[in-house]
Amino acid sequence: MSFRLSYRADPGNPWFSWQYVRDNSDSIVAALGEHASLTARAVVIAALVALPLAVAAYWFRPLTGPILALTGVLYTIPSLALFAFLAPYLGIGAVTVLSVVVLYALLVIVRNVLAGLNQVPPEVREAAQGMGYGRWGRLFRVELPLALPGILTGLRLATVSTVALVTVGVVVGRGGLGQLIFAGFQNNFYKAQIMTGTLLCVLLALLLDLVLAGVGRLLTPWLRRTTP
Repeated sequence: MSFRLSYRADPGNPWFSWQYVRDNSDSIVAALGEHASLTARAVVIAALVALPLAVAAYWFRPLTGPILALTGVLYTIPSLALFAFLAPYLGIGAVTVLSVVVLYALLVIVRNVLAGLNQVPPEVREAAQGMGYGRWGRLFRVELPLALPGILTGLRLATVSTVALVTVGVVVGRGGLGQLIFAGFQNNFYKAQIMTGTLLCVLLALLLDLVLAGVGRLLTPWLRRTTP
């Protein structure tokens, strides 16, 4: 037996309203700014933590499995449970949100940085060693530059997923655009408010991804196709 759900549009509650955007522009801009700030800080912190972990896994092969396993386990923890665990210790605010989203971003960045480093041709490493480069010299002057495509891929994936995950920060009162979405549900399912927050999340993710893609093109000119 099948059941058909009926739906009748409510003209008084449209999915989008310019009037709502105009009347609430200040709160919308504030939520968007908070969302962008939390995303940027989280990705930067995650990159600063993930890069040394990936290098350690690259240099010391016995550590590769444990590092990937640890970041993988953190990634599988439900976000609401992680917020509930950290909030009593870190308080309710931006620090808790940043801690949660950074932990989730680690796996994506570590895996892609490690994959990029592993793709450096062995003959290139041997040539650098023959030129007198030590371990650190090879890393910063040869291996990391050649691994940039993988690193940037990890940053792009982490950024897009972080934009989505920051909305869950609404449970501790710092969800950026998630505050708009959640308030729309509380406000008698106000569709315009929900859709505005959702669209801005998507647009923010697309914009940040395009920015990182542009940065990647500037940093990796050797990957551009040469046209006659």
